[in-house]
Amino acid sequence: MNMDALQRMRFRRSPERRISDGSWTDNRRSNDRRKINIRWIPLFRDTDEFAVQEILCDCEVLLIPAGTPLLKPGESNHNVYIPLSGEITAHLDDNLSSGGAIRIFPGECLGELSAIDGKTVSALVLALTDVRVLKLSRDVFWHRLMMLPGVAVNLILTLTERMRRANEQALQVQHERLELIHLRKELDVARQLQISMLPLQRPMFPERTDIEVCGLMEPASQVGGDLFDAFFVDGRNLFFCIGDVSGHGIAAALFMARTIGLLRILAMNTLQPDYLLELLNDRLCVGNEASIFVTLFCGFLDVETGMLRYSNGGHCPPILSNSQKTDLLAIPKGALIGAFTGMKYRSMELELSLEDILFCYTDGVTEAQDRNGAEFTEDRAQAIVNQTRLQSLTTVLDTLRQEVARFTGSDLLQDDCTMFAIRRFATSQTSPILPGV
Repeated sequence: MNMDALQRMRFRRSPERRISDGSWTDNRRSNDRRKINIRWIPLFRDTDEFAVQEILCDCEVLLIPAGTPLLKPGESNHNVYIPLSGEITAHLDDNLSSGGAIRIFPGECLGELSAIDGKTVSALVLALTDVRVLKLSRDVFWHRLMMLPGVAVNLILTLTERMRRANEQALQVQHERLELIHLRKELDVARQLQISMLPLQRPMFPERTDIEVCGLMEPASQVGGDLFDAFFVDGRNLFFCIGDVSGHGIAAALFMARTIGLLRILAMNTLQPDYLLELLNDRLCVGNEASIFVTLFCGFLDVETGMLRYSNGGHCPPILSNSQKTDLLAIPKGALIGAFTGMKYRSMELELSLEDILFCYTDGVTEAQDRNGAEFTEDRAQAIVNQTRLQSLTTVLDTLRQEVARFTGSDLLQDDCTMFAIRRFATSQTSPILPGV
């Protein structure tokens, strides 16, 4: 205990140290000694008040500032303390913000166990507010106060009440931990279900020789809000999308699942990506009291002609890489999906030539930060796509993920990380033959 941080006062003649709260009274012997009002303290209930006052007259009252420890784990203690005012808690572990703290109420005893057996203190006793504490030496407590009729019984009753309260708190903590274990199991199931919703086969359509499609989604937590999908609506038209739901955790995962489900239905009924986003937006706005939204880039690719029609709802622009250059794809501006009803979206077209790579990503890739707060950036992503463009798309995605981890200095993600890529091949080619694979 840092005694320099504590102020002391004694129960003896000291008129200049009167406490203005009225808790002191004149000594019945009129010897100008001061007394603490002991009737409310459980330890002294139904005892000889005058005898107790005589014993306490030379004891100290410590004035402890908020945030100051009264007792620390591992230190020796030879005193018993009785809080007179303020808030005090006992912590059995180092997590001061945990629910395992035991509240010590004014009038209860502290330190009596270590004062009994001489062992070191096992808990951190901390003043949450400015407190006043009566300090009793081991000799005063055990050899004088405990000799008074009724004090020992009161001590047992006080300790019993504290043990009962601690047991109830321990049961509550155990119940919360069991709930947490159950929640983690539920999250594991949710993670498996979420993964099962995404087409994680790499490549996604191994039976086709005219196109290579590959995706990767890695959540920052147990479940995430990123998504991607790709499927053929007929023999030649491929629908694909990539999105990022606002926030993280269960709410984002549920919204992600709802988005995937709606996209798979809507994409089977229209080949117009702008109209698809308008329908999706209005449906996601229904019942969206939590105001969750998703950024989304989607398109329809005719794998025979290479004609790509695409639309965008607040998502970051993909990277288009070919033999001449690697650059960000020009995209139409579009509002966030699920934020406001009645929004209109535009579409754009381009021809995806043979061997061109369309690389899509979420901001968890480009906005990943190193230890100094610098971002990975689109420029780094473009450079890596350009350097690996002649390799398989699986290698492109894995290399970029490894570079993000190297840049941040950790395999742990700050945000959900999702990547998706498409490359066309000549229809006469029986299988992609790529150098370095």
